[in-house]
Amino acid sequence: MKTAEYSPGLEGIIAGTTTISHVNPDLCSLMYRGYDIRELVKHSSFEEVAYLLLKGKLPTQGEYDEFCALLKQERDLPDVLVDAFKTFPKNSVPMDMLRTGTALLALHDPDKDDNSHDANVRKAIRSIAKFPALIAYSYRINRGQEIVKPDNGLGHGENFLYMLQGKKPDAYMAHVFDCSLICYADHGFNASTFSSRVTVSTLSDIYSGLVAAIGTLKGPLHGGANEEAMKMLQEVGTPENAEAWVIDALATKKKIMGFGHREYKNGDPRAFILTEMGAEMSEKLGDTQWYKTASIVESVMHREKNIVPNVDFPTSYIYYLMGLPIEIYTPIFALARVSGWTAHMIEQLDNNRLIRPKALYEGPDHLDFVVRAQR
Repeated sequence: MKTAEYSPGLEGIIAGTTTISHVNPDLCSLMYRGYDIRELVKHSSFEEVAYLLLKGKLPTQGEYDEFCALLKQERDLPDVLVDAFKTFPKNSVPMDMLRTGTALLALHDPDKDDNSHDANVRKAIRSIAKFPALIAYSYRINRGQEIVKPDNGLGHGENFLYMLQGKKPDAYMAHVFDCSLICYADHGFNASTFSSRVTVSTLSDIYSGLVAAIGTLKGPLHGGANEEAMKMLQEVGTPENAEAWVIDALATKKKIMGFGHREYKNGDPRAFILTEMGAEMSEKLGDTQWYKTASIVESVMHREKNIVPNVDFPTSYIYYLMGLPIEIYTPIFALARVSGWTAHMIEQLDNNRLIRPKALYEGPDHLDFVVRAQR
């Protein structure tokens, strides 16, 4: 018999305390260390936000320069990792390659078995720095392309686009991509973050927590939603088809990806930011099909179900307009969220208590055992 203590999916259950990010559904706001996401997108950079999440404060100019230099210093991968990518089956799923690459990366970290605060910060910086190469190298090698080495004259997100696409993005594209990374950097006790905290609460290492987080993020109900949202928009096709497609999808109970959020009922602040950017980018590129189609899907969903988009909906067509392959969208989520994951794992380990919730047992009790020959 269920009790009032049980909440399916742990919805509404407080599982810990944090000073890293604050999701406030009543105010439709997201704060990183007390700073509103809107202000960070407007005035900051992903590198500065990563510093904020890890260190708990905004950096001075000197601290920022030093942090960026550390990230650039750690960008490349050991040759043995690059060789390992060549052994992966062709057309491997990018999230699988990232998960495996992260596990292999742990073997080459000199601080792997040191769980002190300072060592964990060093591992966090290395992970943030190396995720772009893990994603870009494994993807290009797996698709039969030569790898593109990091360019230390480029910023973090800008350099990832260069390594993935083989050409330097223009300043505007780099800016929009950087803003998307800021929006994805952290989000409270979401599923992947919670799984990473559970993992390190056993006093396992940061890399084990990252592997757990990547595996959790892979699912379409979490990180994979941005990929599924773009596939859905491709199925819808044109603005002229959008309303009828949504009405039919609702009637046949088809899943409409990129809408709704357990935390936000009145709107995701990240979606508001990126929808505005998506409109501007569409106009700048002279390619408004996807934004217009998405806008109609959004308005019909609001009219029919009073459901609004989450962050994954606008990023789907923003990344598509950038020419990014759809199967790389979830790894990009990880590229940003590794900053939040590592910050949470450091926070967990700094004041650790094993995370071990109870379960409500609903099976039979006190059954009589019958020996095998008499069953």
